[in-house]
Parts: sequence; structure tokens; C-alpha cells
Amino acid sequence: MARLALVTSNTFNRQDERLCLEAKGHLVSYKQDVARALETILSDPPDLLIIEKGLERNLDREVIAALKNNLQLALMPIILVVSERDIATGLDWDAYSVDDVISSQATIEELLTRIELSLARAHRVADNNPLTKLPGNSSILKSIQNMLDEQADHAVCYVDIDNFKPYNDKYGFSRGDEVIRMVGRILVNVVQEHCGSNGFVGHVGGDDFVFHVPNNEAEPVCQDVINNFNALIPLFLDEDDIEAGYFTSTDRQGNERRFPLTSLSIAVVPCEPGKYSHYGQVAATAAKLKKKVKALEGSNYFIDRRSGY
Repeated sequence: MARLALVTSNTFNRQDERLCLEAKGHLVSYKQDVARALETILSDPPDLLIIEKGLERNLDREVIAALKNNLQLALMPIILVVSERDIATGLDWDAYSVDDVISSQATIEELLTRIELSLARAHRVADNNPLTKLPGNSSILKSIQNMLDEQADHAVCYVDIDNFKPYNDKYGFSRGDEVIRMVGRILVNVVQEHCGSNGFVGHVGGDDFVFHVPNNEAEPVCQDVINNFNALIPLFLDEDDIEAGYFTSTDRQGNERRFPLTSLSIAVVPCEPGKYSHYGQVAATAAKLKKKVKALEGSNYFIDRRSGY
């Protein structure tokens, strides 16, 4: 079962097709208003988007570009509905960075096949974290290695939520998941605002995240991430704990003790061209930095400022 969003005219969006898709177990939402459709997709992303070319003064092209440049939604499959003439003459694929095309006159059988193939392809190539929808380990390692191979002047930043296990033990996994989703949204929004598509955000798993941005943006991004986190984390803490300045939970040995209020630690590894050749070297440096930054009180970031290679 998949959640499908159709942004098409009545010509393509026929009732029989919707009924057939729903009979296959898919959940189908339909809109003709492109701007409203984009708002819905950004707030509640579907598993796949089907959008028709030429809707509303070619806003379809802007929607596709916005989604493909979104750090969280870039891997969502998009099928473009085109005319038979478009198929015959071809399209500018730089302008339409979609995953597949289908004729507006296609049969329901072909539509189902295109959808299932696109979803299967997305599952094969994407390792998105199911909680945050952010790219997972394979995509993270690939992105860092590509950045190193291209000798881009970037910094890789490793993010960790401090005292997250005792937080989960006290407040429960449901609220813990909300904190993880909140951190993911902060990272995406801040990196997107500062760097656009020139940044990357991934979710290693649990309370660990990674992002990389141009070196000159690393410090302002870390500052904004921490400021946003500090502003929002009180919403996920009980008032009594906020007033006390700590919460009580169990440690890894099962002993009850006091823990500082939940904070964020970011280890920043600048990767000037030629400094590192393999992502493993970056991760090794980050592991050392994480010990230093987590030893600090409250939310902090720590940048490796050593000049030697």
C-alpha cells in the first residue's frame, strides 16, 4: 500500500482509475490546484506524486523543482503526465527532473505498472529513515564520499541528542520520537535556509544525525540549529523538570539519578580540499570531537580547528 498524490486535470483523473488504485490498497488524494497541492505535500509528504504537465501557467515545473531541491523530499518518486505529442517530440529533462513519464491516454494497467515500478525503484535506491524520512546510512556515506572526491570545501557535522536514552526511559518512546522528528525538521529547515541544495542532511538512526554544508556556513548553521533546538525543547519537557533544571531517570546500569535537561551536541569536521580522502577518516575525527563537545554543559558545537593534515 502506498500514499499517492495526484495533481492532474479531470482528463487524466478518471473515477475508474481512482477506484482501481484504491482497490489495490493505495490511498489516493487528488487536487487540481497546484499551489495548494504543494502546501499539502510539504506538510504531509506522500510516497509518490503524479503531476500533469502544463497545469496553471506551468506551475508544475516549479513544484517539481521545489520538491527535488528539498532535502527531505528529493527522493520522492514523481511521475509526469504528458501528451502523446510530448512523448513523440521529447522534453527538456533538465527542466523536468522527474522519475518517470506516462501518457495522458495511458491505460489503467500501464498506470499501475508505472506506479509499482517507481515505488520499487525508490525502495531499492533509498534508505530513508522511516521516522524522519531523511536519507539513511548508505546515502550519508555516499554523499560524504562524493563531497570528498569532488574536493568540495565543506564541513561534516555530527549531531547527537544528549541523555536521550534516560529521556526515553522517563518520558516514553512516543515523546522521544517527537523529539527526533523535531530535530530532523530543524536541521532540514536551517540547512535549507542557509545552503539550499548545496547542503545535505541525513539521519544515521536513533538520536544521531549528520549534515554537511560549505565550510563558511558551518558555524552559522550550528548556531541556528542550537538556537532553534533550545527554543523548542521546553515543549517536550515537564514544567517541574524545567524548574528543577534536571530530570530523574535510570542510567545504563539501572540506577536512578539526575540528568541535565535534554541538549544537543554537534561535532564539526572541516573538510578542506585534500584534507581527507575517505569518509572513515572523517568519522574517526568526529568520534574524538564528540567526546569533547558532549563533556560541555548544555547545547554546544565544537569545530576541529587543527590546521595539520
